Amino acid sequence: MEQKEAINQIFELFRFNYHNQFLKAFPDYDTMIMAKRLWARLLADYTGNDIMRAAERAVKDSSFLPSVHDVVARCDLNDELGIPSSHSAYIEACRATSPKKEFTWSHPIVYYAGRATDWFFIANQPEEKVYPVFKRNYDILIKRLQQGETLTLALPKAIPEHIETPLDRAQQRQRLAQLQALLE
Repeated sequence: MEQKEAINQIFELFRFNYHNQFLKAFPDYDTMIMAKRLWARLLADYTGNDIMRAAERAVKDSSFLPSVHDVVARCDLNDELGIPSSHSAYIEACRATSPKKEFTWSHPIVYYAGRATDWFFIANQPEEKVYPVFKRNYDILIKRLQQGETLTLALPKAIPEHIETPLDRAQQRQRLAQLQALLE
């Protein structure tokens, strides 16, 4: 869905759900057009589907006409996906034990932000230096998630149920003799 179409649809959604509040906020056509332009400019970073989903959540959560701020806040998927705040993620990355890939992360995005920031840099520099770099990487990854990209950690290889050890020379000869006896 295109962004312009989404904004038109959410204004109709709001008009239907908050009829009196809507008419008071947008008493004439010109006011509504100016508001739509403002909303389009402030929601430019989000897709039409993200905007619609956020507006529908705002309608479910509030008995009052949502503002553009309410919709922008709901466009972020952090709460929906269980993603921690950037500072909580930074603290988690600092406290993670090695090997990092095997640590139980609250969300894979924390691991990827830490890896992009560099584990050595995180461990050996003060928060004043590291956190801005980590936050930048974290925000980039959140944007990628919002655009539909999936982030998953590769699963470690499973250990087989039965581990075979190589036979010594005498055992190999014995096994070979058994196989030859079966063929005769």
